[in-house]
Amino acid sequence: MTIEGGCHCGNIRYSLLWPADGHPPTRLRCQCDFCQRHGASWTSHPDARLQVRTTDPALVIEYRFGHGTACFKACRTCGVLCYATSEQTGEALAVVRTCTFETLEPSALAEVETDFDGEAGDERLGRRARNWMPVVQEPVRA
Repeated sequence: MTIEGGCHCGNIRYSLLWPADGHPPTRLRCQCDFCQRHGASWTSHPDARLQVRTTDPALVIEYRFGHGTACFKACRTCGVLCYATSEQTGEALAVVRTCTFETLEPSALAEVETDFDGEAGDERLGRRARNWMPVVQEPVRA
C-alpha cells in the first residue's frame, strides 16, 4: 500500500510505502507537550519506507527539543508539521504525522496513546531503531 501526503502548500510531499503483509497503520498519539500542542499523532513501521520530496528545501523548518535525538520537519510557508527523523548509525529513520495523509483517512485508523517522557536517551534511540522506518530524501523537484 502506498499512502501519499504532505504539507498544505505542497512544498513537502511524501510517499509512505507500507508493507503489504504489515499491520494497518496505527495512529500513535504522543503525550509530550510538543505533540499535545500540535495535536500530533504519528505512524511508522520498520518495514515501511518514507520517500520525501521537497520543492524548496530552504523552506523546511527543522526543530529539535528534549534529548535532541529527533528532528521535526515542518513547512516554513504553510506551517504544517509533516514528519520527524532520527539519525542512527548513518541511517535516517522516520515517523510521519497521520493528519498529513491524503490518500488514507487518518480517522479510520486505530489510535493508541503513548508516553515516552520517562525514557532515557539510549532507550529512546533503541525504540526508534525497532519501530521507525527508513527515510529516503529524493532529489529536489524543479
